[in-house]
Amino acid sequence: MVNVDRPFGALKSRMSGIRLNAVAPRTALALVIGLTGLAAPAAALAAGIAGHEEKNAVPIAAAATTVKAAVAGDPPGTPLTKPAAKPVAKPAAKPVAAKAAKPAVKKAAKVAAPTAKQLHPRGVPGGQQSFKPTKAQLKNAKAIVETGKKMGLPPRAWVIAVATSMQESTLNNFGNLGANNDHDSLGLFQQRPSSGWGTPKQIQNPNYASKAFYQGLVNVPNWNKLPLTAAAQSVQVSAYPNHYAKWERHAGDVVESFYGAGPHAKLAAGLK
Repeated sequence: MVNVDRPFGALKSRMSGIRLNAVAPRTALALVIGLTGLAAPAAALAAGIAGHEEKNAVPIAAAATTVKAAVAGDPPGTPLTKPAAKPVAKPAAKPVAAKAAKPAVKKAAKVAAPTAKQLHPRGVPGGQQSFKPTKAQLKNAKAIVETGKKMGLPPRAWVIAVATSMQESTLNNFGNLGANNDHDSLGLFQQRPSSGWGTPKQIQNPNYASKAFYQGLVNVPNWNKLPLTAAAQSVQVSAYPNHYAKWERHAGDVVESFYGAGPHAKLAAGLK
């Protein structure tokens, strides 16, 4: 238990002679301090209060705050407000990796179409004919041209081959037409298996048939200097040797279409 006899007695003797109505609050405050065992702070506080005039006395509420701080173990003058909470630092945002730029796609350079001199070195004879080709017919003509390119042959050979197919089948890869067949003639060039051109299946393959024609053409002496109809007839040995000449201009237009030129360029652009 707290021994309050001595502090309380000392405080009581010092308060004697003072009117009760004037010292009641001070005496109460001294009692609070004495009961807590803080004799020294109580004596100092009582002496300070006794030596001042009433108008300068420290309000009881302020004194009580100081005492409360002392009781709690804090030094005098320590504010009772809670310290401001330290701001919590937000984690730094992760850097967003930059997307790798897509490599630029280079467009293939447009290949120039063959010149008129390459297609028709001897000029174009009179009496020319033409027809509006379908996609299937242009596809067959393209197979003829592509085969010539692979064999390393010049544009003049392509024109001769396309014009020959126009005369023989109008660029259609015909099979056996029965009663309408010319003997056993088949395919784009109406080649005959019985004449050693190949099997029916081979002859009806546009690439095979085109290669067979080109091989016959390059064996003709000075084929590239001959009139188109003469060069074609030397390979085909037709009963109508002059009929090939009328397709020369049309054959040249079809060849140009595969280079984005000529009257059939738009239709040829849709071919695969």
